[in-house]
Amino acid sequence: MACNNCGTGTNGIPKGCKSNGTCASDSCNKLTVFDWLSNMTLPSGQEPFNCVEVRYKNGRKHYYKNTENLTLSTGDIVATEGSPGHDIGMVTLTGELVKVQMKKKKVKIDSEDVKKIYRKASQKDIDIWTKAREREEPMKVRARQLAIELKLKMKISDIEFQGDASKATFYYTAEERVDFRQLIKEFAKEFSTRIEMRQIGFRQEAARLGGIGSCGRELCCSTWLTDFRSVSTSAARYQQLSLNPQKLAGQCGKLKCCLNYELDSYLDALKHFPDKNVKLKTKKGNAVSQKTDIFKGMIWYAYEGEWTNWFMITTKDANEIIAQNKKGNIVDNLEDYASELIEEVTVEFENVVGQDSLTRFDKPKQKKSRKPHQKKNPQNRTDNKEKPNKKREHSNKPQNKRRPQKRTDEKTTENKPAGQQNRNKKPTHKPKAQNGDASKKPQHKPRPRPQNKNNNNTKKDDSPQKDA
Repeated sequence: MACNNCGTGTNGIPKGCKSNGTCASDSCNKLTVFDWLSNMTLPSGQEPFNCVEVRYKNGRKHYYKNTENLTLSTGDIVATEGSPGHDIGMVTLTGELVKVQMKKKKVKIDSEDVKKIYRKASQKDIDIWTKAREREEPMKVRARQLAIELKLKMKISDIEFQGDASKATFYYTAEERVDFRQLIKEFAKEFSTRIEMRQIGFRQEAARLGGIGSCGRELCCSTWLTDFRSVSTSAARYQQLSLNPQKLAGQCGKLKCCLNYELDSYLDALKHFPDKNVKLKTKKGNAVSQKTDIFKGMIWYAYEGEWTNWFMITTKDANEIIAQNKKGNIVDNLEDYASELIEEVTVEFENVVGQDSLTRFDKPKQKKSRKPHQKKNPQNRTDNKEKPNKKREHSNKPQNKRRPQKRTDEKTTENKPAGQQNRNKKPTHKPKAQNGDASKKPQHKPRPRPQNKNNNNTKKDDSPQKDA
């Protein structure tokens, strides 16, 4: 969706972010403000508001007076008043909405913080500004090395040059107070520029650098959130979240700011729930609260000593039992209240989502068991017999694909002379077969062994004879 800021040009050419009115992310920069008054004209005789909003690197914004009455629009690069020298920034908001934003952030027009705009930036100003921006990344790497050499417990997160390249601001984070007087001397000697050190918090660091959160969206602090409120672990307890610091912490290392978004809704819903420490007195025994479901309004209770059997009742029934206990009345049991929750649900449509198991691919496939006399493809075997392979006719190798397996009752012969074959043989004494055993168990004859062409010591009589 195109924003109106991009369409404030003439002859179809936008003056804003130069994206021709096709803003993909619905925001041209960090912490942007949608100018919904851009299409409205001022009444006759009323002058436009003479302050504008200017954005710098990583979402840093300030308000300036347009004392020269320059015709400024969103996206213009201007030269503003600095200390010392001048700075280069981009105009992000003009008109009456600037007055609303200054009132929201409690910035007065007559204060010293509101400086003035010198002029629109020339090409020479832009060239000096871009060259200074190119020096920031290698300077940050070198600055971190110098801080480590001096053994200072601090982290330099970002460096920002002024528009005229006369001053560099070093943003750092530290948990304790740091004495960086020697570090400033090293920086001035190394980088040959004026140095300014500015400490920021961990949340401000994440807001300046930006990133993607665990929800898959851009960080709230770098897009729209400017009010950083304290977040406690009780916010996670009220919402029944597991107190896992790795999941509850954001990119800044602190608890996520989004834990406070729905906290008020949870607190309003918990007002209808009874206290977890209150026990339900029944004739069967006292019941203790085990679990609560805020969305369904259900509570699970279990008798003392029977912790595996849980009974789910509504908050209305739980409050009714507690009221009766305060009057001195004791309920028979919880089964009567839990049985009322069982209702037959009529399925109006066929849901096939849960039919397939998610673990169906984890189990190995079982091979089908076949009988020993059953053949796989009898038709294919008959076809192979009718069309013998030509390569097998000329080869003397056995046609069996499997290697012949050794058997215990088969005599093996080695490729040795006849005199040496009988030296290492051990006498084997086999028990004689009893009467009738030979008829029951037929003896299996050994399979024919393939002939070895390279063996010259084998005899011709060793080839197996065919059965008559």
